[in-house]
Amino acid sequence: MPSQVKTSLSERDSIAVESNGRPPLRIALFGFGTVGSSVARILLESKPEGLLLTHIFNRNVARKKVDWVPEGVVWSEDWEEVLAADVDVIVELVGGLDPAGTWARRAIGSGKSVVTANKKLIAYHGVELERLAADKGGHLKVGAAVAGGIPVIPGLEQGLAGDRITRMQGILNGTCNFILSQMEAGAEYATVLAEAQARGYAEADPTEDVGGFDARSKLAILMRLALRVVVDPDEIVPQSIESVSAVDFSYAKDLNCTIRQIARAEERDGAVAATVGPMLVDRNSPIAWSRGTENMVILTGHYGGDVVFSGHGAGGHPTAVAVVSDLLALAHGSRRVPIPSAPARIGAEFEVPHYIRFLVMDRPGIVAEITAALARERINIRAIVQKPGYPADALPFVVTVEPCKSSALKRALAEIGKIDCLLGAPLDLQMLE
Repeated sequence: MPSQVKTSLSERDSIAVESNGRPPLRIALFGFGTVGSSVARILLESKPEGLLLTHIFNRNVARKKVDWVPEGVVWSEDWEEVLAADVDVIVELVGGLDPAGTWARRAIGSGKSVVTANKKLIAYHGVELERLAADKGGHLKVGAAVAGGIPVIPGLEQGLAGDRITRMQGILNGTCNFILSQMEAGAEYATVLAEAQARGYAEADPTEDVGGFDARSKLAILMRLALRVVVDPDEIVPQSIESVSAVDFSYAKDLNCTIRQIARAEERDGAVAATVGPMLVDRNSPIAWSRGTENMVILTGHYGGDVVFSGHGAGGHPTAVAVVSDLLALAHGSRRVPIPSAPARIGAEFEVPHYIRFLVMDRPGIVAEITAALARERINIRAIVQKPGYPADALPFVVTVEPCKSSALKRALAEIGKIDCLLGAPLDLQMLE
């Protein structure tokens, strides 16, 4: 490591003042995990002008200490002590609602600014924290909360602020994208999940990712910025990717599609629709090209048309880049662009095609019973696909239907679920077109 990394805090402070004529922002990191340590490396190695790392808070801090952090940086496991110190910005990278929410409120309440990558906190309490920051003279920057290092939030706040976004869709969870793209290549779900956990992409309990809850929080944040609506994230009911199997990728391929976890929302006739879950994606769509832990967001503007954001949405370094970019914006006087928004309920339904996979013990008349149930809800069948090579006592086949309301299809599937030969609940996936 270059010798200047070991420069004392007071020496670095004076150097920063001399370079731009004003004192640097004094920064305290809350959390020194994957992202926190990456933020520290960027601050110390790249030495962005106007930024000075002064404190690092972490529980059991002794096990986190590293020799590449200058001696003048204060390590602490007392968060109240750090909040009371002479720092300008708290960078919160621990995640979750509590105690992170307490730290953010206390910091903002004392006039400090907060930079965070905490999507759950911002999804549920972002409006409250922004109002508190405005009242107390501080700032709240959240550019790292969605899509890691991809500048979706700055793009919405500035580059697309002049448009009226009517629809948004994309991949907002790198863990699920890694799992599903590996399954597309032939791997089994359990095997890929274990690999994702070994690589640090997924937690020991992966529910937040695979269940769609992580993407749901991010979608709620983007809806406020893009569609200008504030929604309760709990109104968005996610669908888990756990029910997707290898046979679904085989059928999807026959339909010239693949499967990805998609977060989507749109405004139509004054109502809002939003959902998160695995969906069939046409192979010609840019979303189908996303692999590994990449994220992708497509925003459709009334005036500007489609804009695509793509890149590494997960991992320490990409997310740290977004955090440091927010810090630089604060150091150079940039504030968050206030975007007006109004409370809204999830009241609209998507009218899209659906892929429905059945697993049955074969007997005559099954297709007739399924088509009759769909017809009663005025749902038109697009195709029936049955691949050879499966046993009659565990036969998978697929029905795709023309665009229909999810509520109508749900009623039809409830009736179909009473058929005695079904070996499990049908898998219903929206088809992204």
